[in-house]
Amino acid sequence: MKRRRILVVEDEQDIAELIRLHLSDQHYDVTVAGDGHTGLRLATLEKWNLIILDLRLPGIDGLEICRRVRTTVNYTPILMLTSKSSELDRVLGLELGADDYVTKPFSVLELMARVKAIFRRIETMDASPADTENILQIGNLRIDPATRSATVFDKPVELTAKEFDLLLHFAKTPGRVYRRAELLDSVWGYGHEGYEHTVNSHINRLRSKIEKDSANPEYIVTVWGVGYKLHTPAFSGTTK
Repeated sequence: MKRRRILVVEDEQDIAELIRLHLSDQHYDVTVAGDGHTGLRLATLEKWNLIILDLRLPGIDGLEICRRVRTTVNYTPILMLTSKSSELDRVLGLELGADDYVTKPFSVLELMARVKAIFRRIETMDASPADTENILQIGNLRIDPATRSATVFDKPVELTAKEFDLLLHFAKTPGRVYRRAELLDSVWGYGHEGYEHTVNSHINRLRSKIEKDSANPEYIVTVWGVGYKLHTPAFSGTTK
């Protein structure tokens, strides 16, 4: 099996070396970038299986790197490294599309557990050919898991990686009501308690992209006091 490639973008040399050593012990192929400019160049020009990204970096900060990575065609999981006092950065990072975070100071065991959890989620998605081959049609919304693309009235919808993951999760079980905490666990992974507003902001952005009127949604509807569900409106066949 080909070794997974991990990019570590961390300016604190001791922390970067500690991460590199432990990941290498697990047979990952690890590259370290010590500043934001180098990290951005490597993150966007090469293909990685995971990027471990410190948010406080000299040059270009981690939030900007995360945003730029999420504009590229290839989806790459991102694990953020944040400080205890930077809750706003964690929220922004998750909303920009980061997959998980670890708070400094962190234990190596926790970091390795988060890395393995991310890879398990990817393997689970890859091991479900029926889910990734079947195109889902919900009203005038069409979702293609294989190409990670969506259209409404045959017009392409530009979605971020996490927006697509959230939409696909709803589309697999239309009509089922999900609590925000359930969506956090399923789409973002464990460890995001208290970040329900991240779900809200992603749903608001999804509505602005797929609904005729985001204030009166037809697809992603609110079930007051519980959460959200994907409603299946009638197929009209007309243009938006």
